[in-house]
Amino acid sequence: MYDRIKGFRDFYPGEMGARRETFDTVEETARRYGFREIGTPALERTQMYVDKSGEEIVEELYSFEDQGGRDVALTPELTPTVARMVVAKQQELSKPIKWFSTRPFWRYEEPQSGRKREFYQTNVDIFGSSEPESDAELLACAADALTGLGLTSEDFEFRVSHRDILGGLLEAFDADVDTEAAIRAVDKNEKVGEDEFYGLLSDAGLSYEQAREFDDLLDTPEDELDDLVAFAETERVEEAVANLTEVLDAAADFGAREYCTLSLDTARGLDYYTGVVFECFDSTGDVNRSIFGGGRYDDLIEGFGGQPTPAVGFAVGDATLSLLLQRAGVWPDEELSTDYYVLQVGDTRDVAAEVTRDLRGEGHVVETDVSGRSFGAQLDYADSIGAETVVIVGEQDLADGNVTVKDMTSGDQTQVPVEEFPPEDVSRPTYDDFE
Repeated sequence: MYDRIKGFRDFYPGEMGARRETFDTVEETARRYGFREIGTPALERTQMYVDKSGEEIVEELYSFEDQGGRDVALTPELTPTVARMVVAKQQELSKPIKWFSTRPFWRYEEPQSGRKREFYQTNVDIFGSSEPESDAELLACAADALTGLGLTSEDFEFRVSHRDILGGLLEAFDADVDTEAAIRAVDKNEKVGEDEFYGLLSDAGLSYEQAREFDDLLDTPEDELDDLVAFAETERVEEAVANLTEVLDAAADFGAREYCTLSLDTARGLDYYTGVVFECFDSTGDVNRSIFGGGRYDDLIEGFGGQPTPAVGFAVGDATLSLLLQRAGVWPDEELSTDYYVLQVGDTRDVAAEVTRDLRGEGHVVETDVSGRSFGAQLDYADSIGAETVVIVGEQDLADGNVTVKDMTSGDQTQVPVEEFPPEDVSRPTYDDFE
């Protein structure tokens, strides 16, 4: 007997069906927005992640030397891969490039609620547009995907910020500040206490009083953002405030503004973010971690050797999204369901097979006996798979030119001429059509 590896999951049919329905909804939403599906490899060269994040990243990877002597890693995220793909065919691709994909990723870290060593994400990205409309379109796409899953504005919110506002405010202090370290501290703000937060800002170069003043600035309401411009007195903050305002205005036109809340505490810890960033949270607070997030990363393509190319994207993870859907009571039903079970009694395989083929040809989910079971065993199995209708093909009925159509909920059944089943004028024939 073998145990499952820690941090990895098995998905049995009921749960997998609910997961598939969830992924299908997110993907179909992306398709409606014009995003095209791509496929990407499970392995990349380890050096790609080292160049992006430093040598310490190796400790968080499933990395190894393959039989060809290459240092490779199971992909922990998609962004470097799609950046590599854009660079490889940058001149051939029409702009803006709008891609999505759903696939597994791997990170060697301690498993916890909503965070596994193997996890699945749907990534949605736009390359080649720096306009605020592209940021807003992603917010709208994400919102439509969540509402398509049955959530409402009472269930989730997008906390929206801008990295250049944070960076510009930090630069305005009379101190030698490690801006990236300070922004990473902001990203941890809600996970740590005030003293620890100020300590992290102090480690990044701010004094205690400056840290307190910076923290107060993060509470600036949306209608007073001009106060931040006045405080910093830099074009960086002025342009960032203008860009953030333009994105939120566009989000209003695209139908996503009601889900967006200004939150300068939202920073996104990854260093490659450059502009507007956002994170999705459970509005009730019951799921006490970010559901997913995204933002703008305009410098990444150039960093991978390509031409300067603005980019923005988000990634929805399966583990945290399922927690939100379950909390809100809209997780898809995990009960198995089958449209028809074609039950065989006696030497009737040829007719039963023809009925099965005809029903499947109409696009229905159909099972029939492949185990040589008795009448009762077949009926029990049909019940276990949630069959709505059972079509009984028995020797005695066929001798009279009939099959029996049985409703599994009520138990009612009736005979139908075998030549008339399934009927041509009924797309989904059930007992009620012949009663």
